[in-house]
Amino acid sequence: MSFFEKLTQAITYHETLLVVGLDPNPEMMLQYHYNDCSPDSLKKQWSTWLKSIISETMGSVCAYKPTLGFYQVLGALGLELLSEIIAEIPPDIPIILDAKHGDLNTSTIFAKAIFEQWKVDAVTVSPYSGHDQVAPFLVYPDKGVFVLCHSSNPGAIALQEYPTPETPFYLQVVKEAKMWGTIEQVLLEVGTTDVEVIKKIRSIAPERFILMRSIWSQKNQLETILTAGLNSNGDGLLIPIPQDFLKADHLKEQVKTLNQEINRTRNQIMSQQNSCQLWTSDVCLFNPHPYQDLILQLYDIGCLLFGEYVQASGATFSYYIDLRQIISNPQIFHQVLRAYADILDQLEFDRIAGIPYGSLPTATGLSLMLHHPMIYPRKEIKAHGTRRLIEGEFNPGEKVVLIDDILITGKSVIEGAEKLQSSGLIVKDIVVFIDHEENVKDKIESYGYTAYSVLKISEITETLYAAGRINQEQYQRLS
Repeated sequence: MSFFEKLTQAITYHETLLVVGLDPNPEMMLQYHYNDCSPDSLKKQWSTWLKSIISETMGSVCAYKPTLGFYQVLGALGLELLSEIIAEIPPDIPIILDAKHGDLNTSTIFAKAIFEQWKVDAVTVSPYSGHDQVAPFLVYPDKGVFVLCHSSNPGAIALQEYPTPETPFYLQVVKEAKMWGTIEQVLLEVGTTDVEVIKKIRSIAPERFILMRSIWSQKNQLETILTAGLNSNGDGLLIPIPQDFLKADHLKEQVKTLNQEINRTRNQIMSQQNSCQLWTSDVCLFNPHPYQDLILQLYDIGCLLFGEYVQASGATFSYYIDLRQIISNPQIFHQVLRAYADILDQLEFDRIAGIPYGSLPTATGLSLMLHHPMIYPRKEIKAHGTRRLIEGEFNPGEKVVLIDDILITGKSVIEGAEKLQSSGLIVKDIVVFIDHEENVKDKIESYGYTAYSVLKISEITETLYAAGRINQEQYQRLS
């Protein structure tokens, strides 16, 4: 079961949005007077305390969140304690490792350690190194990555509010993070007591889960935070249990009372905002394209634009295709994945490879849907870290199908295929969503590959013109 499935199942089954931290924080344990302060004795007492928190909150939380730093400062003893606590958590409740990982050099080996050895379900990361920092974690399609986009620390204001409060850097982080992966994989972490910040983030990322931090320093804000942060399904917001609860008696009763208060507020908010937005086709054509509705929806949400646009290759086209928006629309994204799958179901392959960076969310979605592991060739080989050409696990001789979004010149897929083959993998098939045509498939075949596409630009043009979405002048220019 993937992290996202485990999380949403826990929210539904236990009727809770609460998350509890599991940290051997000395400040949290000052109330205890230790007779024996030897390392082994302290570890045993910390273990007993943390396990009691798990026992008291089991059934009332949707995730547990140990903070890696608190364990690291204890050295080898702390890592032993972390493994012991992880093993104590029920398998149906996801584990979010709060690491704020930000070291590009160690991302690949760190992802392998926490996901394969420690078996955690999700991790928090720092976004400053960009997509390169996050990509090694996204190779694991069943795991989650929380991207820190806003901190409550006053010293962060100078950075995250730059250059102006109207166009702050933290909102740019949200916009970029949305492009890095699907809603199941890439989530957000937000520390703030400012409800306006939550509103702005939610307006940009209406579909993403948000892990809240530092919300209890100001009282009587729960309702406004829930109103600003809940998504259209009445969830999408993970609320931390106040640290004061962990130091007090009757933890179980306090958590239960807080959860009831949150659920009452959720129900009130959803009853006031209850609505249903459903796209329906407004045309009926005599000879509809098999993917007619998908084409029209892509146009309606702004993925298909018409005008004079300079492409990455330097050429100027009469249209521009921006498929990055589909990962923010689960319903359309699923249709796109299903369309890819219609082709992939007819091919033989061992692994799916996505071309960085635009097609990585699609490759991730297909990996989950078709139950095939994913890898990807790096755009560039770093001069540091592992210097790996291919991210992800694979065995030489395996067959790989290459996924990309748009076929314009064929350069990126040919380069990607060559990198994969240089590592001992076999590439025969390349599948893209849209083919610009211009005989690019013939060029790819000259390199020994077979190219498939869900749609051709001519098919899109014909459908949009027949449906009245574009006028005759636009149609003629595109034709």
